[in-house]
Amino acid sequence: MLNLNAHLEELEEIGTPIGMGLVGAGQMGRGLVSQLFLMKGIKPCVVCDGVVERAIEAYKFAGVDEDDIRVAESAGEAQEASESGYYVVTPDVSVVAEMPAVDVVVEATGVTNVGALVAFNSIANGKHVVLLNVETDVTVGPILKKLADSAGVVYTASAGDEPGVAKELYDFASGLGFEVLVIGKGKNNPLNRRANPDTERERAAKEGASPKMLASFSDGTKTMVEMAAVSNATGFLPDVPGMHGPEGTWANLTQVLRLKSEGGVLNRYGVVEYVNGVAPGVFVIVTSPSDTIKAQMRYLKMGDGPNYLLYRPFHLTSLETPVSVARAYLYREPTIAPLGRFCSEVVAVAKKDLRTGERLDGIGMYSVYGLIMTAEEARSKGALPIGLVTDKVKMLRDAKEGEVITYDAVELDESAFVTQLRKMQDQLIK
Repeated sequence: MLNLNAHLEELEEIGTPIGMGLVGAGQMGRGLVSQLFLMKGIKPCVVCDGVVERAIEAYKFAGVDEDDIRVAESAGEAQEASESGYYVVTPDVSVVAEMPAVDVVVEATGVTNVGALVAFNSIANGKHVVLLNVETDVTVGPILKKLADSAGVVYTASAGDEPGVAKELYDFASGLGFEVLVIGKGKNNPLNRRANPDTERERAAKEGASPKMLASFSDGTKTMVEMAAVSNATGFLPDVPGMHGPEGTWANLTQVLRLKSEGGVLNRYGVVEYVNGVAPGVFVIVTSPSDTIKAQMRYLKMGDGPNYLLYRPFHLTSLETPVSVARAYLYREPTIAPLGRFCSEVVAVAKKDLRTGERLDGIGMYSVYGLIMTAEEARSKGALPIGLVTDKVKMLRDAKEGEVITYDAVELDESAFVTQLRKMQDQLIK
């Protein structure tokens, strides 16, 4: 980070800060904009939201005077306003991708169709892409990565989000030569597969959060999505569909997450997992073939082994996103991105009994939740990725609560860009 700071300070000194465009001015987006105004070398030159007032508020919360903000309806109008020293807001996502002042686009809507469209258009316009939208990454990440590589730009998910933080720990440990056995994260709340915006509304009001977002946390979908992103970036797999999700503490985690033959819950190593009781942290469990290293780890108070826990007990979500923006622009490197194919999928499961002709809704809503499984198992079942579920997807047959929804059980939303991009991905990337 020290070198990164120096490079950002240099950009500030010579008057060429990284131009960042943001799509999505919700809680995460607002935090990101405010953080950037405390930094050097990066400028949030345009903020896009379908509700323009939210985009304006993102700047105002960061201390920008409203007289210094301009609304633009086209990329040309936005560029002119930016060159005149104004901060720009727009309701049109295409403005962000096409605006010359933008070097890096951050997508923070959490909506797969929007995320896919923004990332695709940004790559086509030569912009680096940082997703604060892991749902899109686990739906069409491989093809977006392939397109970005071909265009000579960076495609990445974000630092600060749990997948990015977990991947940084994994890179640290594996780079040092440790054998990584488990990559995991904590879960903040008890698992409730039936959670929906109604069950979460009271808590959302207290926390100033979206009921839909909290429902996606409670029903497990967000955890499944996050660990699928880690799986697809590392090759580690869920040990069982949905992972085990045991109770644990930092003190006993190496005992819980070990093989069944060793007294733990796992059938194998090389897995992604989540644990109740260590939130909001992320972790890796490692070992070493070297007796010398094991002796050193004991000396360093890392335990008796043979497995050792490395963890980070916090993640700052969008407040850390500038690190990914800077790494993409300065070093042309991602924080976390798919290996090039899917190792895991997050498939749609009926949250209640569903009837023929019924319309589905999506992540954090009333009809389905997400479940991680290996990509091989998902293909064998014909399972529907939850990222393709929109309110235009219709059931073609009944499904019982807890049943995995399959492609042949639904009529897809063919008008959705993410659906068409996923079809292309399935044809090109096996």
